[in-house]
Amino acid sequence: MENLIEKEILANGHDVVAAEGSLVKEKLCLKRPDYISWDEYFMYMALLAAQRSKDPSTQVGAIIINQEKIIVGCGYNGMPIGCDDNLMPWGKDSENMLENKYFYVCHAEMNAILNTNSNVSTRSATIYTTMFPCNECAKLIIQSRMSEVVYLKDKPDKQQMQASKNLLQIAGIKFRQFQSDRKTLTLSLE
Repeated sequence: MENLIEKEILANGHDVVAAEGSLVKEKLCLKRPDYISWDEYFMYMALLAAQRSKDPSTQVGAIIINQEKIIVGCGYNGMPIGCDDNLMPWGKDSENMLENKYFYVCHAEMNAILNTNSNVSTRSATIYTTMFPCNECAKLIIQSRMSEVVYLKDKPDKQQMQASKNLLQIAGIKFRQFQSDRKTLTLSLE
């Protein structure tokens, strides 16, 4: 009988519990089994931040968390504060480099670092970013004394990314690609 009760509790979380051979009715609370992991939570937050980007081709988001798993910084790729997005170039294949977005856009990692509260340290923090940081952002991550980079997508064909990986390795900063069996997350306002 006790085995049957244990199986029933595991199967459906109902109100029956066995205590020292006698049945005692107790409310049993089991946690929801399909909650997201910390890694998923922070990467999904970075993906949500990326949705603020006005870049027509590449939306990147970044979230910085401290050792207590508290978000201390958030950013996405966009034009500098005070620069009207409607007046700035968003192209990337222009012959005139002054009309190329790369001369103007602030990267998500830079914005996340600059958007941290001035009372908060990024020392030993982890940055979650939807794209592997470029070499310039890697320098900022190193100078901010972070300890880990978790990224969603990589651009291994670019020398800039290899330089970034070299910098992070030399500085002793761990980096790893985000892994999850969950491919979608549905949010609802209802």
